[in-house]
Amino acid sequence: MMTRRTFMLDMAILTAGNAFANNGFFDRQEAEFVYGHNEKKFTIDSKWMAQEKMRLPVKDCHEMVFTHQHQVVLLTNDVRNNVIFFDKKGKILKSWGNQFPGAHGLSIHGDQEQTLFITDTVLNQFFQTSLEGKILRTWDYPAETGKYSEKGKFVPTETTIAANGDIFVADGYGEQYILHYDADGRLRNIFGGRGDGDEHLDNAHGICIDNRSSAPTLIVTDRNRCCFKRFSMEGRYLEKIVIPGANVCRPVIHGDYLYAAVLTTDHTGNKDSGFVVILDKNNQLVSAIAGATPMYKEGLCSKMYQTVKLFKHPHDVLVDDESNLYVCQWNSGQVYPIKLKSYA
Repeated sequence: MMTRRTFMLDMAILTAGNAFANNGFFDRQEAEFVYGHNEKKFTIDSKWMAQEKMRLPVKDCHEMVFTHQHQVVLLTNDVRNNVIFFDKKGKILKSWGNQFPGAHGLSIHGDQEQTLFITDTVLNQFFQTSLEGKILRTWDYPAETGKYSEKGKFVPTETTIAANGDIFVADGYGEQYILHYDADGRLRNIFGGRGDGDEHLDNAHGICIDNRSSAPTLIVTDRNRCCFKRFSMEGRYLEKIVIPGANVCRPVIHGDYLYAAVLTTDHTGNKDSGFVVILDKNNQLVSAIAGATPMYKEGLCSKMYQTVKLFKHPHDVLVDDESNLYVCQWNSGQVYPIKLKSYA
């Protein structure tokens, strides 16, 4: 249970943060403000993209990845430029894409020659592209499974790619299945789907491969139930990681930590109430950027909520090679991502 002291501290942070955080923008007029908890604290990089002035328009900024060339890649559903490349200082390097009206999920794969995987919730398809924008492969809805009566029932939101090239697709806005394709693009397995049991999903919004232990596993978002669920690579349900009050987006693994944007919280009924959570290798919540202080009682995490209006609808978090964070937002006034510098 949250103590009165912790509650008062969170309320003080809310008051202070609201003085200079507004709808995803930060005006640094005061002393440096620190967000987060424990070993994962951050400050806003007010110089990030300061010279760009929204030079390239965006609509919903859905997801980001980081290339071997240390470039930040942003996916937006603005068909004037679906994909935008930045350097770590926020300079726009290039952009491409006008063919993805429902651009939603973005993953990157490859050692030497990297490629992108993009899901489109309007086209009901997912794609593999080069970093220059050439479409290499296209997948339509998986009629062969017998689980889909029509194309419109397949609304993929995310992919993740295994070391051997196998592709896992989360149908987060459709029938809630996880689809497993081999490296040649052939369907191998399907699991999850709607239902009430732990093996089923409700808004399977994101997916990633967790290599933090000896055997890789899949972590899948169950956003409407405020949790992640762990599955074996063969699709067997293993466990769930519950963060009460947090409608989590895709899980992102970096080092020993799991990061995730929280689109909204049901704490106050305010739908513009997101934050970012960070879990350690034991999947214990250790930090919440713009969120309440993480607390546990008898092994259960306390209900989480927004304390600082730094974000509106954070949709994804990217971690770069210096452990800085980039947070992009959905339905937030068509703003560019926010960069947070790691605070020692």
